[in-house]
Amino acid sequence: MKIFRSFEEAKNIINPVVTTGSFDGVHIGHKTILNRLRMLAEKYHGESVLITFDPHPRKVLYPDTAGKDLKLINSQEEKLDLLEKAGLDNVIIVEFTREFSKITSEQFVRDFLHGILHAKVVVAGFNHHFGFNKEGDYKQLWDWQGKYHFEAEEIPEQEVYHETVSSTRIRQAISEGYIQRANAYLDHYYIIKGKPENYRIENSPDLPALLKIPLTEECKILPSSGIYAVSIESGLVNSKGMVIIHGRPDKSYEVLVNIFDEMNLSSDSKVTISFHKKIHGAINFSDSRAISKVNMAKEEISELIY
Repeated sequence: MKIFRSFEEAKNIINPVVTTGSFDGVHIGHKTILNRLRMLAEKYHGESVLITFDPHPRKVLYPDTAGKDLKLINSQEEKLDLLEKAGLDNVIIVEFTREFSKITSEQFVRDFLHGILHAKVVVAGFNHHFGFNKEGDYKQLWDWQGKYHFEAEEIPEQEVYHETVSSTRIRQAISEGYIQRANAYLDHYYIIKGKPENYRIENSPDLPALLKIPLTEECKILPSSGIYAVSIESGLVNSKGMVIIHGRPDKSYEVLVNIFDEMNLSSDSKVTISFHKKIHGAINFSDSRAISKVNMAKEEISELIY
């Protein structure tokens, strides 16, 4: 997958089949769009293209309201990994600014989709809006097909458990600890990726060895406090494990992982942690029963088949 940081960098893409959006989570609805992009790209001997934005538009447009406490399912690195696994050919990461937000829907289509990329097909998800004040929609794309020489196609909404899939619903499921529901919406495991660091809890020699996973982006959403069954991947090595999401008195949270099998991690090693199931609620390490609860959770996870 090729990554571009501007439209100009991407001007030589062949017969682009294009969609736009934040694609946070790269969930089952996003994958439906990406699969259709891939099919159309093959049909027209072209390449699939996602135009996405950084930072998230809400953080720029509504910094004191809707964007203030917005949490995202994926870090930028995680999202790019998931997009590549989904088979996307190209991603254009546009710096989202207030100035960019004032571009009208027709300006966006005229100047970028047509003027620079020469899009062959433009694919829009159900109820997708774009441009200044979200004035652009699929009807406009349909009307502009002849004028700007592309085909327009709309993807219907996707449902899981009879609920419309959206990044908002997935964030809610994750934040409440409903990992299995979130995974169903995502059509893959909720993940955390990072470089492990040594971690020690005072006066807890019987606690399983824990590594801390620092978050690379503050806006990354975390599951509710508790113990989770996870799998850990580093390169070609995989292991079962458990993650403790631990809330501290200053209200920040730590991601602590116990890896069951030897992985020989170096200081530069990155791990990808896939969450499978919540096993236990919040743990207070100052509680005398904490160690027994953690060890019981580890035994339970060891017996799980996943």
